[in-house]
Amino acid sequence: MTDRYAVLGHPIGHSKSPLIHSLFAQATGQDIGYTAIETPLDGFDDTVLGFRASGGRGLNVSLPFKLQAFQIATEPSERARLAGAANCLKFDGPDRILADNFDGVGLVNDIQRNLGFPLAGKRVLLLGAGGATRGALLPIAGERPALLAVANRTPEKAHALRHDFAAHVPLQTGGYDTLVGLSFDMIINATSTGLSQEALPLPDGLFAPGALAYDMVYGKGLTPFLKQAQAAGVSRVADGVGMLVEQAAEAFEWWRGVRPDTRPVVKQLTVPLV
Repeated sequence: MTDRYAVLGHPIGHSKSPLIHSLFAQATGQDIGYTAIETPLDGFDDTVLGFRASGGRGLNVSLPFKLQAFQIATEPSERARLAGAANCLKFDGPDRILADNFDGVGLVNDIQRNLGFPLAGKRVLLLGAGGATRGALLPIAGERPALLAVANRTPEKAHALRHDFAAHVPLQTGGYDTLVGLSFDMIINATSTGLSQEALPLPDGLFAPGALAYDMVYGKGLTPFLKQAQAAGVSRVADGVGMLVEQAAEAFEWWRGVRPDTRPVVKQLTVPLV
């Protein structure tokens, strides 16, 4: 019998997850079915429990349900606990719902494996202090950057991250005004500006020579952040399509015990940033 998986979100029609997991299944010889389920904003728990009751084996979780995915889990991972959010669920019997957060691992894998940009010894800045940043902090810190900083429009939210992660990650935090005079080898936009088309108030000189600018948003072409980076002389820019594929590979391996090759899928989905 074909094992069933799905991705939940609202909206979800744009999701590339069904294509990605079908390509993984073909490449690894796994017999799975994978669909996208448009989930009512007030119906996440019912959708999850109904999918499990119908024989589903696991779920990817997209916006805006990652916090609820963490809350419904009976056994969240440490990564999910620190992020306060989960993007993947696995059902083990009638009672156990395991949860993990693979977004940060997918980000790091994309940056280092696909883009060939080692994080060790680099000065890394994350823009935004929401769930995307929370999920990224531990995986990035594990690569031993020289500095890991978080800047946010509301400095208090950035400072709260420094407090929450104090036992795990030394962080430099503040508002955008505290970035004046600093420069970074890697700047990651984890805000929603790529969707809103709103530019960030970034000071001059923020990008060090040879820096990489990375926007977690994908499929939007050159986002305002990436345009800012190019205007500042940055030649290496990337969006989050590789992160999407890499976090999907983590979920696939967690569910199936087989690691798919991500390179051909990343290549197939990558479009020029113009």
